[in-house]
Amino acid sequence: MRKLVALVLTLLTASAICAAADNFPSRSVTIVVPYPAGGPTDTIARILAERMQLPLGQSVIIEDIGGAGGSIGVGRVAHAAPDGYMLSIGHTQTHVFNASILKLDYDVVNDFAPISLIADTPIWIVVGKSVPANDVKAFIAWLKADDGKATMGTVGIGSPSEFAARIFQKETGTSFQLVPYRGGAPLLQDMLGGHIDFAFGQAAGYLTNVKSGELRALAVLQPKRWWAAPDVPTLDELGIPNIDVSFWHGLWAPKGTPPDVIAKLNSAVRDALADPTVQDRFKNVGQEIWPPDYQTPEALATKQKAEMAKWTPIIKASGVTAQ
Repeated sequence: MRKLVALVLTLLTASAICAAADNFPSRSVTIVVPYPAGGPTDTIARILAERMQLPLGQSVIIEDIGGAGGSIGVGRVAHAAPDGYMLSIGHTQTHVFNASILKLDYDVVNDFAPISLIADTPIWIVVGKSVPANDVKAFIAWLKADDGKATMGTVGIGSPSEFAARIFQKETGTSFQLVPYRGGAPLLQDMLGGHIDFAFGQAAGYLTNVKSGELRALAVLQPKRWWAAPDVPTLDELGIPNIDVSFWHGLWAPKGTPPDVIAKLNSAVRDALADPTVQDRFKNVGQEIWPPDYQTPEALATKQKAEMAKWTPIIKASGVTAQ
C-alpha cells in the first residue's frame, strides 16, 4: 500500500511539473549573482536579464548573494525548486575551482542543469597608482625589493586569480600577501583608494578604470593580446609562459528542471546575445560573447567538465583549501 501511495505521489508530482513546464514562465524569473552588486558578474547578469524579459514575457530579477567565493549564492540555486524560476550565473571559480577548494553541500556538476555559455574575459595584472612600475619587468623588481610586503586583492580563497598569482610567484621568484574579498566591486574600490597594491583580476572589471588612467594594466594572462586593450602585452611574450586563465561565464538551473523549461531559457539567452545592442554593451564592458554554436547546454557542460579536468589536479596538488 505504501509503495502504491508513493508511486501515485511521484506521478502526481511529475504531472504537476510537466503542466508547469507547459506554462513556463507564468511569473518572474530570478538570476542569482553569487557576488556583491557592481562587479563584472553582476554587470553581465543585468545586461542579460533586461533583454531576456522580451522573449520570456516576464520580469527577470537579479538577486546578489555574495560570500564564500560565490558558493553561498550558487548553493541557494542548487537547493531551489527545479522549475526554472531561480537560476545561477557563475564562472570558472564558482562552478570549477570551488569544488576542489571548499566543502560544498552540493555538486557543481551533478546538481545543476546547464543552460548556456554567455561570455568570457581574461585575467590581467592591474596595479594601483602607488605601485612604481609601468611594465612587468619593473613590477617584478619592485615586488622583490618590497620583500613580500606588497598586497594583492583576490575574491575568496583559491580563486583562478589566486592560482594565476601563485604560478606567477613561482615563475618569477617573487612573494606578496593575498587579501581576500567578498567580490570584485569592493576589491576594486580598495585598489582605487590605495588600500591594496594590485590584482590578478577579471579584465572586464577593471577596463573602465584602466582606460581612465586610474589603474594600470601591465600584462594579460592569455596566449594572444586582448582585443579590448591591444596595447597591453601578454605574459607569454614577456617570457613568462603558460599562465593562461580566463573567467568564462555560464547560466545554470537546478538539477531536474524540465527539458522544455531549459529549452525556453536557452532560447531567451540566445535571443538576447544575438541582439546588437546587447553585443555592444558586453563589448563596452570587456566581455566577449561566446559564438552561437557554444550557446547550448551541451557546450556549457563540455566546457565545465574540460576545465575541471584541467584544474582539479593542479588545485589538489597545491594543497590550497579554505577549511
